[in-house]
Amino acid sequence: MVGAPPTVPLPRRPLDPSGPGHRLRLYYENDLGWPTVPGPPLELVVGPRFDVLDVPVEAGRTALRRLAPGSPVAVQGDRMRLLVAPGSADEMPGLLEWLEWGPLLPGLDLVAVGAGAGGVMEAPGVPGPGPEPGAEKPQGAAVWLRPPLPGCEVEASLPTLSAMGGAVGAGRAPDLVRLVDTVAAACHRVRLRRACAQALAFS
Repeated sequence: MVGAPPTVPLPRRPLDPSGPGHRLRLYYENDLGWPTVPGPPLELVVGPRFDVLDVPVEAGRTALRRLAPGSPVAVQGDRMRLLVAPGSADEMPGLLEWLEWGPLLPGLDLVAVGAGAGGVMEAPGVPGPGPEPGAEKPQGAAVWLRPPLPGCEVEASLPTLSAMGGAVGAGRAPDLVRLVDTVAAACHRVRLRRACAQALAFS
């Protein structure tokens, strides 16, 4: 059986050292090999290296146990962004139907972002001590809860359909099916809690 072709990083381009956000772009484009869209704010192109599951923070916390230690996770405001294998967003409608979440999908508040128009996410700041001078992040900006590790192939830690049935562990990619089922159930509970709170507020 012929395996999938290896991921080839996109060409890295020289960066303007005088421009604001230089350290941030250097981190993503040169250290990680992730394509970006100039800002402000700087954005990461979704699709070539990863897709994103965008869910409420309350629901995302429940899913963290389904991820490998090196699986990147970002937070912005009340939203959590779980990085998953490229192409996962295209599989999401069929996967949710197979998991029998299809009838509840319209109000589930689970958004899959992949390649194509609008396939970007705000770039969190560089992990570590404070922001680059002149590039301070405003309140509500994206931050890493679990940052990617420079020098490591991030794809190996991303949830994927090919890991279905496997346990999370060293050297294994997390199971996308288990992750999505866990996130969908958590999103449903968040929706029910919000509906109950709203009903009590008007009673």
